[in-house]
Amino acid sequence: MAKYKVNTMSLTKNDKQFFAEIAGLLYKARDAAYKTVNTMMIQTYWQIGRRIVEREQGGKIRANYGEYLIVNLSRYLTDILGKGFSEANLLNFRQFYLTFPEFSQFPTRCVGNLGWSHFRIIMRIENKKERNYYIKENIYA
Repeated sequence: MAKYKVNTMSLTKNDKQFFAEIAGLLYKARDAAYKTVNTMMIQTYWQIGRRIVEREQGGKIRANYGEYLIVNLSRYLTDILGKGFSEANLLNFRQFYLTFPEFSQFPTRCVGNLGWSHFRIIMRIENKKERNYYIKENIYA
């Protein structure tokens, strides 16, 4: 795909304004798409964590029979979907659910403003009120 440089010196003021408005629409759409995808991925990670806890732990805090489920699930997902499903990541998904069992109650708007790396940091904060504060503050970010 060839890239062309526009000689902005030859554009009229109206053309420059029109082109900037079109670019603004595209930037806004890209931002909205990114937030939507981000929100869906984070919600999916929470759901995966919930399913792992329900399957491996029967809802208990500690697994009764090792981590074979995590190992095998990691191998399976990596085989069919590629990178991103290491044992460490699956353990993070499980911890995400255990840390935020009420996560589905958070407004979608605040979830979209935080990336997965933010949640990985926030979920390591021991104080529940402090964790929830950081998440809820992102409603207005």
